[in-house]
Amino acid sequence: MFTKRNLLFLLTLTSLFFSAHATIKGEKDPLHKRVFNVTFNEVKDGAPAKKGVASTIEFKDGKLWCEFIYDKFQFKKIKYRINKDSIYTDSTDTEVRYLEIEASATDESNQTLTFTFNTIEWDLDGTLKITKNDKLKKQFEVVGRNKGGKPKKEKKKKEDENKPNNEATEPKKE
Repeated sequence: MFTKRNLLFLLTLTSLFFSAHATIKGEKDPLHKRVFNVTFNEVKDGAPAKKGVASTIEFKDGKLWCEFIYDKFQFKKIKYRINKDSIYTDSTDTEVRYLEIEASATDESNQTLTFTFNTIEWDLDGTLKITKNDKLKKQFEVVGRNKGGKPKKEKKKKEDENKPNNEATEPKKE
């Protein structure tokens, strides 16, 4: 038979177990389940091409996936590492999260992909380099924005808008 004291002890022990499990499991990185619409501009002779290739970059479980990279260079999911994660206040007194990320992978033919980029809140900017036997094969500038764009902040309604306009709703009496 459980008494109130034993039941309370059991509930406390269970809640401690689950809270400890949650802290050990850890929090997902800030890019987890984010998708960016990006444009890849190939750099030739130090100048980017006029027209770029549009694609998306998806982040999940510490890996990134990009259809353009897969189609062009046959790299599947690429592990990435967050080198810098900081939050600062900009000139408009808004907190901004800044991330520096590096992703790299090498395939069987000694072709190496190195992707370094920064994200500032909803924007992505970086470079993609493809080397083969330590010689630069291709280089791309990458720019993009979080899919769906920046979430809109709710505007505060004016007091006049919240009050019903009696003149407009009621017919005039003559």
